[in-house]
Order: sequence, then C-alpha cells, then structure tokens
Amino acid sequence: MEKDPLTIIEQAEDHFIERIAENMHAFGMPSTVGRVLGIIYMNRKPMTLTELSEATGMSKTRMSQVVREMLDANIAEKVFEKGVRKDLYEVEQDYYQTFITLFSATWSKVVSKNKMMHKKLNRELLSVLDEELTPEAEEKVNELLKELKEWLDYYNWLSRLIEFFESEDIFKYVPKP
Repeated sequence: MEKDPLTIIEQAEDHFIERIAENMHAFGMPSTVGRVLGIIYMNRKPMTLTELSEATGMSKTRMSQVVREMLDANIAEKVFEKGVRKDLYEVEQDYYQTFITLFSATWSKVVSKNKMMHKKLNRELLSVLDEELTPEAEEKVNELLKELKEWLDYYNWLSRLIEFFESEDIFKYVPKP
C-alpha cells in the first residue's frame, strides 16, 4: 500500500526537525530547544507559544521556558506582526548564520571561563614563587606558568577564530555553495 503524500511530507519534516535537534545537542543545547528551533524553522514563519505548545505537546509554561532559553542563546527572536496580539517567535532561516551564532556563543563562554581561570591560577602560582621553594617545586611552578601561557595563547586564538566567524570572513575562505 502506498503512503499518502501528506504523510510522506510530514515524516520528512519530522526527520528534519529531529536532525536539527541532534545538531543543537552537539552544541550543548537541550534537544527540546533543537526540536522547537526545528519546528519554527520548518514552519517558515513566526509562531506563538500556543502554536509551539500544540506542535510539541508541551505545556505553554514549558514552552515559555524553552523559548526564553532560545532567546538567551540568540537563536530565536521575538517579532512583531501587525494585527497579532500574541508574541511571535522566529528563528534564523540561514543554516550558516545559525552555526556561527551557536559556535560563537558556545566557545565565547568557554574562552571567558578559561581566561578567568588563567588569571586566578597565574596569580596564585606567581605568589608561590615569592616563597622559599625547593628547586623541584620551583621548576614545577615554572612549568605550570609556561603551560598557562600556552593555555592563554590557545584561548586568545579561539577568540580570534570566533571573531573570524562573526565577521563572516570565513566565507571568503570557505564559501557557501
């Protein structure tokens, strides 16, 4: 028995939504966020919390939390549409821009945390050098300080990489098809 064309279309959309959810999970986002992003994306127009709640089977309260998480991650935005009294939410329709947004947000957090840790460890290790140390301990502190320098160099490089993506200069070297 042949499948109904509408069923095939719905299944294809569901597959897209699930792939988007899996991709979002790779960026550390909950699959629920990815699923909602996929639903809005496949809808091709902004959606209300009520519509999203119906599409996912989740409560409006939970949907509000998910959408807030998406807004915080800059992967959704509230939009205004004349004549519509409910809040509408849309997502970027450009996969490349979504990737850049997620990549930048994810790695910016990592860079920030690690630069703060660098400052703390550097300060602590430098203060240890003011103490009387055994030659072995002094050597270990100097090794750790060297490692911290390499660590900072790496996170500074990551910062430049993030800027490279955000400026969209990446497309000069890796063009979109």
